[in-house]
Amino acid sequence: MIGAATVGSPLARRSNVDRDVVMKHVLTAVASLTVVVILLIIVFMAGNAMGLFSHVGIFDFILGTEWKPTSGEFGALPMIAGTILVTLGAMVFACPLGIGAAIYISEIASPKMRNILKPICEVFAGIPSVVYGFFGLVVLVPTLADLFPEQLLFGSSWLAGSILLGMMALPTVISVSEDAINAVPRSYREASLAMGATKWETISKVVVPAAISGISSAVILGVGRAIGETMAVMMVTGNATIIPDPLWNVFSLISTITGTLALEMPEVVVGDIHYSSLFALALVLMIMVLLVNICARMIITSIKRKSGELDSKTSISYRLFGRENLLPDGFQDYIHNKGGWIRTAAMYVLVFVFVWMIVSLFENHLLSIILAAIAVGLVSSVRSLLSAFDSSSIDKASRVGLTAVMGVVILMLVVILGYIIGKGLPVIDWEFITQSPTDGGLSGGIMPAIIGTLELLVGTAIIALPLGILTGTYLAEYAKDTRTTRIIRESIDVLNGTPSIVFGLFGMTFLVISLGWGYSLIAGWFALSFMIMPVIIRTTEEALKAVPNDLREASRALGASKWKTTFSVILPAALGGTITGAILALGRAMGETAPIMFTAVVAFQPHLAGSIMDPVMALPYHLYYLATEVTGSGDIQYGCATILLLIVLSMFLLASVVRNHYNKNVKW
Repeated sequence: MIGAATVGSPLARRSNVDRDVVMKHVLTAVASLTVVVILLIIVFMAGNAMGLFSHVGIFDFILGTEWKPTSGEFGALPMIAGTILVTLGAMVFACPLGIGAAIYISEIASPKMRNILKPICEVFAGIPSVVYGFFGLVVLVPTLADLFPEQLLFGSSWLAGSILLGMMALPTVISVSEDAINAVPRSYREASLAMGATKWETISKVVVPAAISGISSAVILGVGRAIGETMAVMMVTGNATIIPDPLWNVFSLISTITGTLALEMPEVVVGDIHYSSLFALALVLMIMVLLVNICARMIITSIKRKSGELDSKTSISYRLFGRENLLPDGFQDYIHNKGGWIRTAAMYVLVFVFVWMIVSLFENHLLSIILAAIAVGLVSSVRSLLSAFDSSSIDKASRVGLTAVMGVVILMLVVILGYIIGKGLPVIDWEFITQSPTDGGLSGGIMPAIIGTLELLVGTAIIALPLGILTGTYLAEYAKDTRTTRIIRESIDVLNGTPSIVFGLFGMTFLVISLGWGYSLIAGWFALSFMIMPVIIRTTEEALKAVPNDLREASRALGASKWKTTFSVILPAALGGTITGAILALGRAMGETAPIMFTAVVAFQPHLAGSIMDPVMALPYHLYYLATEVTGSGDIQYGCATILLLIVLSMFLLASVVRNHYNKNVKW
């Protein structure tokens, strides 16, 4: 009775309200840090880029074709073109495989097989980018050079970069596409099958069109992943600041914005025009990523309006001109009636152009045109031949094709992991793990790199986890649809799409130089924390939203305040999802190279850091250093790559175990 009276007393109620208000303000302040970080990144990027624009006009910088800093020529077009071309090549590689694998997992595989295949495909995301680059350097580049000895004079190429980036984009395309396809209501499939459609007809004409919004998101997210990649593409493209001639010459050397930043920033003098030009490049990169994200939103919103999920009156064209579509009605009707013919003609044109471009790299233009015309004829013949087959045969052929696509994806993963781990395991012994490197990395062990990586991980966790979890809690439990909340959410989205190398550049200018921390553990901690915070925020928010409102209502009915309910009931109930997101984010941080190469790591240091103000060695950067700078360190390279892989993949496996345990034991 006394406890009940105490809970119901006005003084207790006032105390609870006060605590709720205080906690709300605290969480709002923590969540606002993302806005501060984004503003600081923009200010420092733009501020450092202004020195270039006072000497070179913006259009001269963007459209200039010569990048020769020593001669005072700063034309960014070769790097911009290289970034776009290598990304397009990656999507040509990743989209068919990724979407095909997603369809197989969602529609063809049994539930038991689906639970095996999806985590296996997610392993692609767990492989650090520097390991992809190492694999490309020692396997992919030599293989392509053997296949095309006359075209690949240098080994490295745009083709190698696109294949490698395509592999890296696969988990994003597969995972997001599979989620979208799996989210299509089962009733759609049942209705189609009940009307006599085959499995393939149901997939191609019902399920995939219904999931096109999510599939489009997967492709756009894959593009964003490829644009911002640094280490892998830098290690296999040759880093030549030229525009391919002809433009579609996939065998040409190429340079990307991220690769140029990573290679040239360590060599520049702080404050000079070359230094400023690199920040201008970083600013262009951020704008490109932002435009990709805006395009993704526009595409998804447009699809949702067409499907009726959103009111057409919310579109910009309706607000400005009073109608959703600005094309004349007669023209729209013509497009609708002739849609099939237009799509067929477009497909033939694409086949002709694609075959002509590829063949022209090997043969003269006349023969290229003839072979392209033959290819169009073959495609037309195949279409006519397929129309003669019955639906059952086409259904079986499609199943075989999707199974083959899934097999190719799994084979790529097996080859990457099997090759590196197979060569690395024999190198690893107790001395290799516990000794310091000697002879500049040619001998000895990698103990300082292992310890330095773990130190970076622990410090990043201490900073990022509280900030990320508290921000996610604010968005899920306290935030309302206000301007402040929308700004915070937009900042988180921008932060999530920011390329990792930009965090490195920001860390260098703000933490290393402006704050005077120098290359140090603490600078690396904050750079990595800023990078992984959006992942922790999103996973925490989703985990909290998944907790039923019944728990909140029951806790409040017993007299608990808002903050007490949140931190004593809701957060513990969402612990599984929160821990999973935290582990995945930290696993990503452990495998990153670009953010720490400008803030925390050195190539060679045989002893451990004495304080948080000292630099460290780290496995990702040590692997890059060995692979690109230390000739004759082959065995140590494989051993270093294997240990890095095993540590990072162990964290992803732990996240999978936690997620499965949470899903089995959840009571709602």
